[in-house]
Parts: sequence; structure tokens; C-alpha cells
Amino acid sequence: MKKKSSGKLPISDWKSSDRPREKYMEKGMASLTNAELIAILLRSGNTDESAVELAIRLLHLNENKLENLAKMTLKELLKINGIGEAKAISIITAFELGQRRRAESVNKQHQIKCASDVLEIMQDKIAHISHEEFWVIFLNQSSKVLAVKNFSKGGITSTEVDVRLVAKTALELLATSVIICHNHPSGELSPSPSDIQLTHNFKDALALLNIRVVDHVILHGDDCFSFVQKGIMA
Repeated sequence: MKKKSSGKLPISDWKSSDRPREKYMEKGMASLTNAELIAILLRSGNTDESAVELAIRLLHLNENKLENLAKMTLKELLKINGIGEAKAISIITAFELGQRRRAESVNKQHQIKCASDVLEIMQDKIAHISHEEFWVIFLNQSSKVLAVKNFSKGGITSTEVDVRLVAKTALELLATSVIICHNHPSGELSPSPSDIQLTHNFKDALALLNIRVVDHVILHGDDCFSFVQKGIMA
């Protein structure tokens, strides 16, 4: 039986200016829409949609926000009709590479002057995830970043974050100060009593090694709460 035509031109028959790869070659990357960039990652569509049409639908499902698409898990992507493992992994890989590239450029001898600098460094790491994580930024005498390391995942309490491991790392890096950071997935940035107690525990313990806790920053999305800026660091 002859297959019924969908009435759509295959992408190979489109004008070269309408094909994402050819459009890039002719006009450059800036000429491509977000959907066209995603279509290049997808490489192909399905029996009902071109790669571009599939990309448009994928963006529509995420309110046309790349930020929302970047948060999707492999399991969530696979639930979308037309997205198989290869396409899903390509999308996740692209966002991960972008995040790692940004982290490399931000972290390299970045000087911390205020909480917004901390947000810039930590936003891609923990500001958008759905569980709590505890990280430490290690600084030298000039307040430049020596390293950024994760020490805990899940609910954050003073019993779940081992200050000894943080102290050991600080000594190995010859750090003179640290900034402790964690996220609040709920979006409520105000510190809990346990957050405040954790801060005091770290200050007291690291002071014995002449390592200063410069700030404790809580993050969510594009915003953050700084203990120093709110006057509760002392």
C-alpha cells in the first residue's frame, strides 16, 4: 500500500537558507533561532515533523525558555514524542558543555568582591537544581578563587557537612578564607536556624586554623541571600 503523503517537503528539499546547517554556513551562528540550533542537535525529525518543527514543539513545552529545557532530565525528555535516547542525550550534553565552559572561565582566578560574584560562580552549579547542595569557595589572600568544591548533597545540616573535610581541603590549597554556599530549592532565601548554626560552627572551627569564613550565601534562581549583606555574619 502506498504511504499517504503528509504534504510536507522533506528538509532536503527546503531552500538552503531555511536549512539550519546551510543557514549557519551562509549567514553565521547568530542568524539561527533557538529552535534551529536545537534542530542541529536533534539532526532529524520524525515521520510527522522536521527537526525544526520538533525543536519548536520542544521549546513550546518549556515555555520557550532555554533555562527550562536545560533543567529537563533524561527521563523527562524521553517522555516527549519524537525524542529518543540519542536526541535526549545530545540536548543534555550540549547544556552540560556550556555549563562547564562557563565554569572554567568564571572560576579561573576570579576575584570575589561581593555576593553577586558568588552568584556568578555558583548559579550554574546549584541555583536551579531540585535538591540542596553545600559548596565551598576557597580563596587566597587576594580573595581570588583557588577552588570550588561540593561537600554535601541532600538536606543540609551541621551534622551532614563535615567541617574537617573543608578544613583539610583549605590547608591543602593554602587558602586563607572560604565562602560557604548552599541552595534553597523552595525559593525561600531566608536562612533557617540550622543554616545560622552551621555558619557559626564553621566560623568557630576554621578560626582555629586562621581561616576566615568570609560569607555564607544562599542561592535560588537569579537571586541570593548574603549573610554579610544582611548583617548576620558576626
